[in-house]
Amino acid sequence: MTLLSKLPSVGLSIFTEMTNLANAHGAINLSQGFPEFDPHPLLQQLVSKHIRDGRNQYAPMQGVLALREKIAQKARDLYGAAYDPATEVTVTAGATEALFAAVSAMIHPGDEVLIVEPAYDCYIPMVTLNGGRPVFVPLHPPSYTVDWDLFRRKITPRTRLAILNFPHNPSGAILEPRDLDTLAQVVRDTPILLLSDEVYEHIVFDGRSHCSLSAHPELRERSFVVSSFAKTYHTTGWKVGYCLAPRRLSVELQKIHQYLVFSVNTPVQYAFAEFMQDTSHAAALAAHYQSLRDLLVGRLADSRFRPLACHGTFFLMLDYAALSDEPDIEFARRLTREHGVAAIPPSVFYHNGSDHRLLRLCFAKTPATLAAAVERLRRI
Repeated sequence: MTLLSKLPSVGLSIFTEMTNLANAHGAINLSQGFPEFDPHPLLQQLVSKHIRDGRNQYAPMQGVLALREKIAQKARDLYGAAYDPATEVTVTAGATEALFAAVSAMIHPGDEVLIVEPAYDCYIPMVTLNGGRPVFVPLHPPSYTVDWDLFRRKITPRTRLAILNFPHNPSGAILEPRDLDTLAQVVRDTPILLLSDEVYEHIVFDGRSHCSLSAHPELRERSFVVSSFAKTYHTTGWKVGYCLAPRRLSVELQKIHQYLVFSVNTPVQYAFAEFMQDTSHAAALAAHYQSLRDLLVGRLADSRFRPLACHGTFFLMLDYAALSDEPDIEFARRLTREHGVAAIPPSVFYHNGSDHRLLRLCFAKTPATLAAAVERLRRI
């Protein structure tokens, strides 16, 4: 029997490929974006406590109310955004589920979706699975700033949604307040909705602040703002995220969410709600990762790699043009096999494979791991 694939162009992800290659060659894996740190001991203890206390059955579909209240309080304290925890906060099975639910709720066959790229690899499949047509707004090195005039020119009467991701993976670029004002002006007289992937919201460097779409009253009314506990609390395997959106949008998102997973890990939700009473953990994250960024950049100074500016996330882009004119995918594979460091080739984040002779390194690793990786890179 012949099967007709709904995603015929999708194969093994680059993250799986590079991790497998790293394992096969004993390479230091700076490819996949997961922290090399355990969750805080108190957070682990709280999960165990809530399991022992019997919180092991289905949580409410929208999420445990205590956690939704903490999420709403965080949005209010950081961004001045007033979300009703009862109707405008949804706890999801990671940020990816929130993104998928939002796209599925809003996109009908033939709708166009603007995607700012390089883009995380799940965005395009989400759109195409729902019959939408991706329309791309490229960012370019070294700055990766949004060309809002180009963004405007990409809009047509069929544009339904725009997907943005800042702080930006893979480049580490961030938005400035003027970007929010410009975006508001661009979409003001349109029906376009916004889907903002803000999972790195707490990882912004050099005294700058994250510009959340939730902080802009005009944008907030048409936005799904998605974040996650994974990057903030070193818990990528727990898969707990959330979506903030006005009630009319949250209602539609929850219609999809309830049939994707219905509810999310109950004891973990209670643990996060209790752990978030102390805001210092999230507040300390930027300084933690800035020190690791600075360590990596500093030790690469006398190498043949050229680091690009990184204002947020835990990824650093490296220019390897002084070393090779190979395509980034081939260079990344050879770097893993021959030199023992695994990285991600950023061309995979572009729909057309745009190649700027760069690599993406994840620096969410211990200083010892980063030092060992840099020592190998400096020998090239």
